[in-house]
Amino acid sequence: MNIVVLAGGTSTERDVSIMTSMMVCGSLRRNGHHANMIDVFTGSGKYKHSSEFFQEDNDLKKLADSMKEQSAGIAKLVEERERIGGGFFGPGVLELCQAADIVYIGLHGANGEDGKIQAAFDLMGIKYTGTGYLSSAISMSKELTKKVLVSEGVPMPKGISLKKGHKIEYVPYPCVVKPCCGGSSVGVSIANNEEEFRAAVEEAFRYEDNILVEEYVKGREFSVAVLDGEALPVIEIEPLEGFYDYKNKYQAGSTVETCPAEISPELTEKMQRYAEAGAKALCIEGYARFDFMMKENGDMYCLEANTLPGMTPTSLIPQEAKVLGIDYPDLCEELIRISLKKYNK
Repeated sequence: MNIVVLAGGTSTERDVSIMTSMMVCGSLRRNGHHANMIDVFTGSGKYKHSSEFFQEDNDLKKLADSMKEQSAGIAKLVEERERIGGGFFGPGVLELCQAADIVYIGLHGANGEDGKIQAAFDLMGIKYTGTGYLSSAISMSKELTKKVLVSEGVPMPKGISLKKGHKIEYVPYPCVVKPCCGGSSVGVSIANNEEEFRAAVEEAFRYEDNILVEEYVKGREFSVAVLDGEALPVIEIEPLEGFYDYKNKYQAGSTVETCPAEISPELTEKMQRYAEAGAKALCIEGYARFDFMMKENGDMYCLEANTLPGMTPTSLIPQEAKVLGIDYPDLCEELIRISLKKYNK
């Protein structure tokens, strides 16, 4: 198949997206596909015909490094694009996506994982990996996700949303402060007192005008992927220092990950059922990942849903799939296969 791998973008998770896309694109090539990656925002004007793009045997590492070099100036590029009214998609991107058999969306965070691109592709008849625009939009908002999942019996930490300029009368410490729609734990802090809380709120508001303040759940952290409605083995995440923040997620050696998680069969099944119920409640098609905290007494709480989980060297879904005998190239092929199912109904 001819496959476009969309990378980069404008979110705080831009560099993670580039890592994901480089690995996925390489695996798709090894699987025999004509795959190439392009930055969804910066695009490229060098391809006169789509066949040139799909047949190009470029050095993906060099391409990824070039994209990362652009990351430092991406904010200025966004301002310039907005000034001239150029829209979000870079030169040639939509034309290449229309020519593809399917687009692998390797994006993470805003303008990638929030349903906007999915909605545009639906209108243009472009096939893509992952779930649709509505479930993407709801899952991207931790506030909306909480409203949906709790009403369907999936437990989540208690908390409230806070808009910029508003104040909270009472804050139970410790608490977790996070952007409402952020990913990769960017802007997330744990506050143990008023001084830390003020700093945490200021940090979270750097990224969004709507944040969440939630009760801190002390315990063990886990993650469960759901592929085509079925949960994969549970993986436990144990950062060597602090909590599972951006550094611990993507810096090799910062976290001990155990899969299958060393918990009882009963707790394993319970967490898997919560993940499957969450995917169903959010109307997620294809694949997703659900993160959990579990107290010492076995009470567990879903933290969030990720509709375009990372596929980097330290990402969790490849580790879960490996336990079932599915290696990375086969996993990429499976994600393509189950994503195409929604177009064959």
